[in-house]
Amino acid sequence: MKTDTLKDRIGPVLTILAALVVIWYIAAVFMNAPFQRDMDTRNNITPTTSEFISATLSQPKPILPAPHQVAQNVFENTFLRKLSSNRSLVYHAGVTLSSTVLGFALGTILGILIAVGIVHIKALDRSLMPWIIASQTVPILAIAPMVIVVLGSINITGLIPKALISTYLSFFPVAVGMVKGLRSPEVMYLDLMRTYNASAAQTFWKLRVPASVPFLFTSMKVAIAASLVGAIVGELPTGAVAGIGSKLLAGSYYSQTIDIWAALVAGSVLAALLVAIVGLAARIVDRAMGGRPA
Repeated sequence: MKTDTLKDRIGPVLTILAALVVIWYIAAVFMNAPFQRDMDTRNNITPTTSEFISATLSQPKPILPAPHQVAQNVFENTFLRKLSSNRSLVYHAGVTLSSTVLGFALGTILGILIAVGIVHIKALDRSLMPWIIASQTVPILAIAPMVIVVLGSINITGLIPKALISTYLSFFPVAVGMVKGLRSPEVMYLDLMRTYNASAAQTFWKLRVPASVPFLFTSMKVAIAASLVGAIVGELPTGAVAGIGSKLLAGSYYSQTIDIWAALVAGSVLAALLVAIVGLAARIVDRAMGGRPA
């Protein structure tokens, strides 16, 4: 069987990325053109086409920043700033990461406990599962301010409220995936455990839990990304002075669109790293359980 080389895997990704960058540049020119045209008219300037395009891609506060402007901002605020600087993206990402990880841990534990209860208690399956699904239909932007205000009234501020918002978003995929995983063993294997006179606990630990591990880690990849979104959203109503959410707020207050896009890139990179870490943990656990590489 022919195996995919590194070139075969990266080639399509780079091609799509290059196409997106080209589309981004074209969109930046068109969206920034009206403002640049107005500025040229006020200053009685008649630029050439190349000068006009160059000007649209170098505005200090563009409607849509060009990719090189965002990349320059990310580079400067990542590698040329002290980690303690309020302008450092690493510093802000670290603040958001703390609430993300705590919320993800709480959400994972809560999701697993709910899944175990649903699988083993039919009453919970019929009563709790519909409410869990319904809870995810409420916009997080509506819930976040209420959580912040309620907890703030009892002097609980800082990390905990943001982590709870992350928990709210992250427990659902874990619960759903774990339920599917715990129910994934075929009837034949369950009958075999009964033939061996295995107890419910033995069936759970020796059959259901190993079968659920792939489902769990797949769900955790979704949950860690959702947890990051929850942490960022949780920073918005608090008026936080640190975190990716605070960078987004500050950028919107002062029309610093380049800073906004840089913060979005930082959040995307952080999400990709977190998902990759969960994927690496999944491979390690799979190897420890005797799995073979694909």
